[in-house]
Amino acid sequence: METERQKILEIRNLQISFRTTAGTVRAIRSVDIDLFKGETLAIVGESGSGKSVTMKSVMGILDKNSTVDNGTVLYTYPTESGGSKTVDLLKMSRREMRRTINGKHIAMIFQDPMTSLDPTMPIGRQITEGMIWHYKTPKEEAERKAVELLTEVGLSEPEKLMKQYPHQLSGGMRQRVVIAIAIACDPELLICDEPTTALDVTIQAKILEMIKKIQKERDISVIYITHDLGVVAKVADYVDVMYAGKIVEKGTIDEIFYDPRHPYTWGLLSAVPDLDTADARLYTIPGSPPNLKNELVGDAFAPRNIYALKIDERAEPPMFQVSPTHYAATWLLDPRAPKVDMPEELKARIARMQKEGK
Repeated sequence: METERQKILEIRNLQISFRTTAGTVRAIRSVDIDLFKGETLAIVGESGSGKSVTMKSVMGILDKNSTVDNGTVLYTYPTESGGSKTVDLLKMSRREMRRTINGKHIAMIFQDPMTSLDPTMPIGRQITEGMIWHYKTPKEEAERKAVELLTEVGLSEPEKLMKQYPHQLSGGMRQRVVIAIAIACDPELLICDEPTTALDVTIQAKILEMIKKIQKERDISVIYITHDLGVVAKVADYVDVMYAGKIVEKGTIDEIFYDPRHPYTWGLLSAVPDLDTADARLYTIPGSPPNLKNELVGDAFAPRNIYALKIDERAEPPMFQVSPTHYAATWLLDPRAPKVDMPEELKARIARMQKEGK
């Protein structure tokens, strides 16, 4: 019998804009996201699609020139009495978020560990700080736990590391320290914003494996923000594809990789380097993402979409259901639309991926 999935994060109709000298930028345009306990969700899309802004709203760390125009971000976390509590994170002040949510229930790993760590503070103090602040853990106990955490994230000589400063560590070591800080207060949700971008490929793989291991051992939920579909394939259970501040396709990892329905997802998958491809050149999606300062009419992806229909210029497509877990916002899924298949080269690539997967 399948165990019932327990929802911990529910984002509904999230709309966020930014005031800039050039005008108002509508960065997030009605985003819905669901995350369940113990599961991994990857949010993918090109730079500027709104992935990080969406997650910053969950952490309560949006920039000062931002305005949440609409929406709710409901987060459910366990209470000390053994029950659970649901709060709308958007209604909490920054101070409340810092005191009750950030670090303790939701932690975030940023892409550049050097900017996440305080260069003036020893590693040990940076790890123990959260435990002492949130749980009033005695200093000696916090330091003992910090040594255990450094060992858990795969760092040798943890006692020596406790006294060192960030600049004395390599990039991979710094990122492991950032992860140790993130899990120090046992959060239920870990948000990883491009956690391996600044690292070389072998270190990347190790960091991803380590996050997976920690997730399994602690039964936490993880959200990955990334534009790297190679990372997504290794870690995710579910994928949300974002474009121009909206989610345009969502589904399980197999549905998105083996049965994508949105032309944008086709483009992203086609752009992944592949040694067996017949084409000598690397595929790129034509054009650029739209300027969100301008009002968008119709489908935001239409100008870059070679399969665009006339209606794409006039009306924004709704989310069409493909399966109970798979949805895509493209008029090509309307029963009245002409039948359009994904590009042949992508079909061949997916067939190869399925073969390799087996």
